[in-house]
Amino acid sequence: MRTIDRVIVPLRVLLVLVFVGLLIAQLLSLPGQFSHMASEHPESGFIPWLLLTFSILEVLCFQVVIVCTWRLLSLVRSDRIFSEEAFAWVDGIVWAMVVAWVLLAGVSAYFVSVIYFTPELRDPGIPVVLTGMVLIGAVLVLTMVVMRALLRQATLLRTDLEDVI
Repeated sequence: MRTIDRVIVPLRVLLVLVFVGLLIAQLLSLPGQFSHMASEHPESGFIPWLLLTFSILEVLCFQVVIVCTWRLLSLVRSDRIFSEEAFAWVDGIVWAMVVAWVLLAGVSAYFVSVIYFTPELRDPGIPVVLTGMVLIGAVLVLTMVVMRALLRQATLLRTDLEDVI
């Protein structure tokens, strides 16, 4: 067994487990939870349905990242990670992360504004946590963009090296 397989095989098992867990959450847990919330608290209006839509879309973004990561692992295993084919999968990860971040920023901005303009909800904890999550999400997206640029440089260097040899 190659050394890289010692990492790829367990990572793939974990990716499958996470994907299945997210699928169960997306199809069963989240709709049940938010419909229960809507029936228990009818005064909350459309908020449970907004949260359900947000949650399902966020989970979908994570699933896209898992599928793209799986394909990148296939490229690593076949020693083709430094090829143009890898960029489509890396771009898929970047765009899924961007979409997830934009959704998070939008929902967070909405809830922070609701909390700010509702005197009985003026607990600073929730806006601080939401702002922190948005900032961490931005760091993750920008880190992935840098990683893509590094992959581009490594691919160019490998191509140049192969041309020399």
